[in-house]
Amino acid sequence: MADSEAIRLDRFLWFARLAKSRSAAQAIAEKGTLRLDGRRIERSAAPVRIGAIIVFPLYGKVVALRVEALPKRRGPPAEAAQLYTRLETHVPRNVDAAESGA
Repeated sequence: MADSEAIRLDRFLWFARLAKSRSAAQAIAEKGTLRLDGRRIERSAAPVRIGAIIVFPLYGKVVALRVEALPKRRGPPAEAAQLYTRLETHVPRNVDAAESGA
């Protein structure tokens, strides 16, 4: 696929098996907690391109992904895992906790 091509955000989440159904993917996108390249997204039709960074909460954790390829179908999990790379998310340190030696 060419670099200028894009896919709807809800379809990407569903094809990449990050959501169990297309309606669940739409709900994730429209909730307002998802960020695409640092911008808050509230619509499921937002375009996703190769190289985009997607950050959203999933099952109580923050998931950060870099899109590596655009899917053509919803394939098996092994194929879906090649569509993105998981990025490290920083867990904030509790500033109220007493540090040793302080």
